[in-house]
Amino acid sequence: MSAESPALFPVYPQLPLEVVSGEGVVLKTADGRELIDFYGGHAVAGLGYRHPAILRCLEETATRLFFQTTAIPSPERAAAGEALVDFAPDGLDRAFLVSSGAEANENALRLAFRARPGRDTVVALTGGFHGRTAAASAATDGSAKWYAFPEIPFRVRTVPREDPEALAAAVDSRVAAVIMEPVLGMAGAVDLSDGFLRAAREACDAAGALLVFDEVQCGMGRSGKPFACEWAGVRPDVLTTAKALAGGFPAGAVLASEELAGGLPMGSFGTTFGGGPVASALIATVVRVIREEDLLARVRRLSDRIRAEAVVGPVQRIQGRGFLLGLVCSRPAKEVRNALLERGIFSGTSTDPAALRLMPPLVLEDGHVDALVAALSEVPA
Repeated sequence: MSAESPALFPVYPQLPLEVVSGEGVVLKTADGRELIDFYGGHAVAGLGYRHPAILRCLEETATRLFFQTTAIPSPERAAAGEALVDFAPDGLDRAFLVSSGAEANENALRLAFRARPGRDTVVALTGGFHGRTAAASAATDGSAKWYAFPEIPFRVRTVPREDPEALAAAVDSRVAAVIMEPVLGMAGAVDLSDGFLRAAREACDAAGALLVFDEVQCGMGRSGKPFACEWAGVRPDVLTTAKALAGGFPAGAVLASEELAGGLPMGSFGTTFGGGPVASALIATVVRVIREEDLLARVRRLSDRIRAEAVVGPVQRIQGRGFLLGLVCSRPAKEVRNALLERGIFSGTSTDPAALRLMPPLVLEDGHVDALVAALSEVPA
């Protein structure tokens, strides 16, 4: 395996793998091995690898117009925005296209403070992860150990997940926004209950705060619905998404209501690379493929199979939704991940040392689930 170059920051703990190509849900390594990718490129490879629609879109758009400024209108950007708001929950009628999930959350919080002037506080959850930019990481639980900036840009109140009383007490007239992931990814794919999401909506309505759902990881069909909040029937004021949004090309988006976004003054938001022609064309393609290939139904069906059949070997229980699942194990998840890797299954860990995280592409097939179950059954408990 080739090591990281000394020219790069040595900041990523890495596995002893050298991946040279991918096809569908399978990765190929330099030493000739094949791995079923249940990690999904950290939830980015939503349509897997070398999907023909992605390759066609990339070639056609990139060879025609690889990049252009936001200072001129773009038919690709318009089509991406229209596809996203049509895919999103009703009432989220405007999209702002950016380059990453952190940038999306940064701008969602900026939008909240613009909409609620005079307020100085954000409420977030234990275990929540929202990115590594200044505002997004301020709202990320545990970020103090790597934050590094001398101070955060606003006050943050962190409340326990699944504690509606604590949430209601924290959301008062100083709070501009409550931000939460309907399925907390880094925490081990912890799915928040429908009741807790409804309590968040009620607390925000009572205090006049905005509800921001961070669906950077759990959105774009990964839950088995377009967005995970739809399982609870709770509509946020603002929703963010990224990761699988453009099939592996860097992209993120902020979705908001017409009331919040329709009257924004020129120059109040901006980005250099967000909404470029290639990213935008890929966003529209991803939405189209999810629908044409009926991938939401596939996610629901195969997720049910994993839940029913994968509580074997070291797995004690399974949490999460759709294809963002946490397999809670009787032994450290890192050990289970390594044992699965030896058996041709690539999976991930989380901040919960017992939770093995699965984030496979939405194009996963039954045979891949069979292989996962078989491999887990061989791992000692």
